[in-house]
This record gives sequence, C-alpha cells and structure tokens, in this order.
Amino acid sequence: MAITLSHGQSAASAVSTLKKLHHRIVIIGGGTAGITLAARLARAGQTDMAIIEPSSTHFYQPMWTLVAGGVVGANTTARPEERYVPRNVHWVQDYAQEIDPENKLVTTRGGSVIGYDFLVVAPGIQLDWHKVEGLAETLGKNMVTSNYRFDLAPKTWEFLRQFKGGTALFTAPGTPIKCGGAPQKAMYLSADYLRRKGILKDTKVIFGSAGTTLFGTPEVRKVLEGVVARYGIEPRFYRELAAVDPVKKEAIFELKNDPAKSRETIPFDFLHVVPPQSAPDFLKNGPLAVPGDALGWVDVDINTLQHKRYPDVFALGDCANLPTAKTGAAVRKQAPVVVQNLLSVMSGKTPQAKYNGYSSCPLVTGYGKLQLAEFIYGTPNEWHPTIPLIDTKKERYDMWLLKRYGLPFLYWNLMLRGLV
Repeated sequence: MAITLSHGQSAASAVSTLKKLHHRIVIIGGGTAGITLAARLARAGQTDMAIIEPSSTHFYQPMWTLVAGGVVGANTTARPEERYVPRNVHWVQDYAQEIDPENKLVTTRGGSVIGYDFLVVAPGIQLDWHKVEGLAETLGKNMVTSNYRFDLAPKTWEFLRQFKGGTALFTAPGTPIKCGGAPQKAMYLSADYLRRKGILKDTKVIFGSAGTTLFGTPEVRKVLEGVVARYGIEPRFYRELAAVDPVKKEAIFELKNDPAKSRETIPFDFLHVVPPQSAPDFLKNGPLAVPGDALGWVDVDINTLQHKRYPDVFALGDCANLPTAKTGAAVRKQAPVVVQNLLSVMSGKTPQAKYNGYSSCPLVTGYGKLQLAEFIYGTPNEWHPTIPLIDTKKERYDMWLLKRYGLPFLYWNLMLRGLV
C-alpha cells in the first residue's frame, strides 16, 4: 500500500500514523453500497469517515450484460474510484482482513489497524470460481465465459460471434448471487443474437439451473416462460454445476433433487457460467456473520439493517443476509435507511427507518426488449411496480432505453453522489 508523506514527515512516522488510524465512521467497501452511503453521510454533515477499498477502478457492473451482447464497449463501464470517493473522506486503499467488533477495530491486509466508533459493512460479494472443478483454468478460453467479470464480458461477445451452432449452455448456481436475473439476461440476449444471425434453429439452448423455477415472483415468471418458449430454450432445474472439462467440452452437474447426488454430463459448444457466490472470506470467518451460515452473510435486522448483536454496526448491499435480490436498486433503497438509523444510533436514539425489501431487476429479454421486475419482501417476493402509467409486466422498448441510457446516468451522476 502506498504511503504519502506530509512535509517533513519520516517514513517511519507515516507508517506509525497509518497503523493507528481512528475514524468516527468506517465503511468497508467502496463499491455501489459503500460509495452511495458515504456520499449520503457526507451530505448529512458527517466529516470523520474512512472507506476501506482496494480497487482503483469503479465498475458499473449491470452494463456487462450489454457489453456481452455487443451493444457497448467494456471501457464505458469503468471509471476511476477516486472520482467518486467523497471529498474529505479518507480512502484506505487496502483490503479489509479482520473485524474485531468488541474492540471496534478493523485490520487490513497491509497491516493497518483502524479504530471506529461506528462501522458499516459493504464489501459486496465473493465470486467462488474455485468451487467448480476445472472452471478457473478455462475461463476466457475454449468457448467458456462469464459476464460476471470485466475482462470476460467482452469474451462472451467474441465467442458468440465465433459460434456456428450446436449446444449453447447457460448455468445458474444454487447460492444467492448478485443480480439474480443476470444468468437469464445473458441467455436471452445471446439467443436473440443467434436468431438474428440465423443459427438459432441450429442451436440447442439449455439453461442448467440449480433453482426450481425461472423466477420466484409469479408476474415475472409468467413473462419469462413466454421468452423461453420464444427462443426454444430447454430449462433443466435442480442442476448445480460441479465441474467443467474444457478438453471434452463437457459440463458436469450434480442433481440437487436426487438424494444419491447423481451427476449429469451435458456436452457444450458454448458455455456461459455464473459462479457460486458467498460473502467475502474475512466475513464468513468472522464474528459478524449469521451463526452457522457457511456463506457468511452479515447478520443484520432485515428492516433496520442494524447488526443483531453489535448495535454500532450496520451492513447493506450484497454481503447482508437480506431475503431479497442483491442489486444496485436494492442498495439505492437501503442506503437512506442506514443513514437515518446510523444517525439515530449516533445520537443515542433507537433506529426507526425500515427497509421494505425493495429490489428490481431489469430483465433483458432480447435486443430492444426488457421487463422491469420490481418487488419487495414477501413469500414469494411481492410484485411492486413504482413507475406510474406504464405496464412493466410486459417486455418494453422504453424499459430497454432506461437500462441502456437512463440507469447508467442515474448511477454515475446521482446515486454515487448521494442524490437519489
């Protein structure tokens, strides 16, 4: 980690200062959740804050679907992180490694120990490529790709253009993932591209999903069932991807509905993989995780977003144990709740603001087609449209324009500035 010396300061004293930081509010994570929250807190008058974030680049990940479809270039989704860290917020460019909530300390990989009065945990989610045997070694090669990485989304587009027909296989894991609809967005846009290219008729499109249905919310599922029929897609549920053989071009699935855990092998000519996902390792091995939860989600009240055992700790975004989709839209509604409740706790009051589980998923179903799925807490999640006078149950061109132009503008210019 680089150290900046002030005038007349020795390197030794700089290291000493670095390792003894203390801030009133410390935010772990400088992605969508961390930056949005920091911006809102800064606008609320908070000045003694630090963000722990290792990356020098901030990505607008929802656009990687369109990168993979050849609609936009990958570089349009990346901007310098420093442009969005609010002024006067101390940016610790390092990885969080350990949280000690009893002593109110965060230790970084670089060796810094940062004290806090209040902590907000928002480091996002971990992509567990290693949990699928043979996958990590073949990503970006052998017609195996994924839209879940900046460098791989362009590979999806490259491989689609090389594809001559055969079996196009798309997977979805059984763990919670960021943007639950992303596996299907990749599939539908690819199928539409193959249709336009004239080779969809020569292609078997298979959806190997560990889930039990296309989508939990009935209003959304009904539309997606029509999309699947339109492209002739074959859904195969209860299938957890266990291994990839790049030489034989075979994907091996474990059958989740079989007590014997038998396996099914599906040959492929093109493979798009969504990896299993979990909370970052430093969380799942630490005291803030839900007790007994192997995936390590942070144990917060699903409405107030305050930690259940440590009242000076809050969490939002993908790392939290919230029974709703892990999306930027969810963060946009969670951030003001955390701000209000954190300020209440800081002033000795009981948190009153409530998050209702709102999330949305702009489901791309083809070029120029999108269904805007919006929902709140429920079993299943309850359909909850927020745009007046428009029937968002349908695939719409105007909603495609919203994703292509409106949402990126809102993200970079308003959300990350704490304005919406």
